[in-house]
Amino acid sequence: MSSLVKLLYPGMHIKRWLLLLLIGVTLISLGVAYMMTQMYRTQPFPEFVRYVTLQFIDRPVRGSLFITAGVMVAAIAIYQLSRSLLAPFLGGRTDNIVDVVHQYHSRGRGPKIVAIGGGTGLSTLLRGLKEYTRNLTAIVAVADDGGSSGRLRQELGILPPGDFRQCLAALADVEPLMSRLFQYRFEDGDGLKGHSFGNLYLVAMTAITGNFEQAIRESSRVLAVRGQIVPSTLENITLCAEFDDSTVVAGESAIRSAGKDITRLFLQPERPAAYPEAIRAVLDADLLVIGPGSLYTSVMPNLLVEDIARAIRVSRAVKVYVCNVATERGETDEYLVKDHSQALERHVGTGLFQYVLVNSNYDVSLPDRYQGRLVGHGESDLGTSTYHVVFADVIDSANPLRHHPKKLAQSLLRVYYDRNHLQETSSRADASSETVLTRA
Repeated sequence: MSSLVKLLYPGMHIKRWLLLLLIGVTLISLGVAYMMTQMYRTQPFPEFVRYVTLQFIDRPVRGSLFITAGVMVAAIAIYQLSRSLLAPFLGGRTDNIVDVVHQYHSRGRGPKIVAIGGGTGLSTLLRGLKEYTRNLTAIVAVADDGGSSGRLRQELGILPPGDFRQCLAALADVEPLMSRLFQYRFEDGDGLKGHSFGNLYLVAMTAITGNFEQAIRESSRVLAVRGQIVPSTLENITLCAEFDDSTVVAGESAIRSAGKDITRLFLQPERPAAYPEAIRAVLDADLLVIGPGSLYTSVMPNLLVEDIARAIRVSRAVKVYVCNVATERGETDEYLVKDHSQALERHVGTGLFQYVLVNSNYDVSLPDRYQGRLVGHGESDLGTSTYHVVFADVIDSANPLRHHPKKLAQSLLRVYYDRNHLQETSSRADASSETVLTRA
């Protein structure tokens, strides 16, 4: 019966149909009862009927027993009927059907969340968030010029498909198998070697639909993606960096391989037009999440699109920057949390976000080659920050240099739902000149 109660959860629009069904069954039962009463009073019945109809029990008790038995039989019938009708749409899932329906409707009522970034960090975040809301938008960087994406971009003139492929795999309802298929990389073959299946799929879909953004929409429909995936811009941008020795390089892959301290990052062309759907999503969001991902080559390219940054600034959403749990060689060596936030401020100004979500779990064992890679937070410096700093264990124990999808999603939702409490705690800490150390 507990499963049946879930079906009556408010807002799922199932109560009204169950009520209508109950009224119909009641009317039928009344009609049958009138006919049976007439027969009972006018027709003789064998002796055994007296025992079958429980005539030796008082009528109120007898009625209660029959009603209870009827409700139980009806509940079983409705449950099994629903299971039979919906089985073809479950794709082989063995979950309790009522739980599946409940989760579906719960996600539909979830907050409108916009995730901004790229690479593995963005797909990890989406994989966690999709379990809590269907109102998801991923805004993806389009500056990648390396590997399979870079080759397809150069040869065919399309947006780099790699980050879009990872987001589709993460948000697809058939995710485990589809993720493996989309991430499959060909190891042999002239022209095929090094390409991933997902990238080639998006190229083919672009040719069929006529443009890249329509290819993403149709792919999302085919793969039953929870949410939408949009680029930050449709322009063919190049990411450029100036280093501390005044040298300048162009191209995301060249920036990664340079291994120098970045002092300035910029785009060519300098002011690309933002994708309109990305702007609309940002302005309509309840929760904006920036990161995680490579600070300079995944997160920053989105924010350097001026209209994206401007929309984030004026949005009334709760805005959270998710700091990476590990430094990235060649980009953020020896960076602390404050170095990440200061790099963002240096490029897009202050006040872009309200919260910084920081990993709190340093009690993990790392192989020698990974020692020193976890991002430190330098508690003595956090008190000067203009942000509310929230600590949470967000590490994947199987891979301590990465976020855990579920831990990260739950921590972000706690920030969203507990924001008033977090701000009050932060204000009291600021008033007493203490560092803000909020635990999620």
